[in-house]
Amino acid sequence: MNTLNPAESAVHPASEPATVLIWDAPVRVMHWLLALSFAGAWLSAESERLHLVHITFGYTMAGLVVARLLWGLVGSAPARFTSFVRRPAAALAYLRSLLAGRAEHHSGHNPAGGWAIVALLGLIAATAALGWATEIEALPGWLDEAHEVAANALMVVVVVHLAGVVVGSLAHGENLVRAMVTGRKRGRASEAIQRARPWLAGLILISVVSFWVLQWQSAPEPSAVSARALHDNDDDDD
Repeated sequence: MNTLNPAESAVHPASEPATVLIWDAPVRVMHWLLALSFAGAWLSAESERLHLVHITFGYTMAGLVVARLLWGLVGSAPARFTSFVRRPAAALAYLRSLLAGRAEHHSGHNPAGGWAIVALLGLIAATAALGWATEIEALPGWLDEAHEVAANALMVVVVVHLAGVVVGSLAHGENLVRAMVTGRKRGRASEAIQRARPWLAGLILISVVSFWVLQWQSAPEPSAVSARALHDNDDDDD
């Protein structure tokens, strides 16, 4: 009979934690499109030449938030808000257990991560709405800086979220970034979803790219951009 010695069993594939499909394709596509759009909007925020790019990414984020909210109601079980939005006390208890080195593992979002998702979606919606109101000059004077304040608050939550991903990956011994790429995390077979729904993810991706193409086709001529910049400078001088 063949047996494994302790050294061999430590690296044997059977000893590795089993992974199951947790995140469906729509969740993953929306996650990465939101990340890309936020980075693009942030980097283009101060450039008049890239103003349309900034607006395009902002509207993309708004549309993705709407899609994520809908999917949080009717999507696969781990994607639904009812599966990961828990009482604040549960989030505090999780953070205490994390600091104590005995954090409970969750196949989906942990209680603290769930509230981070809610904060991210809420701030994205607020930032996009204020940006739209700024664009059409619908805000009262005392709210002129509201869009920038919301964007800065969003950046703070993004940084906290990224830190949480790193800490969670180390605490639980699993790569959470890779999980959001492959959809697979450590968990029980009973926690796995049965369908990834790649067709819906593809539809979301096609819709976003089509919107970007339409925006690009409606881009103003460079002379129009220069005229706008000159007008804005004149307003600042006044």
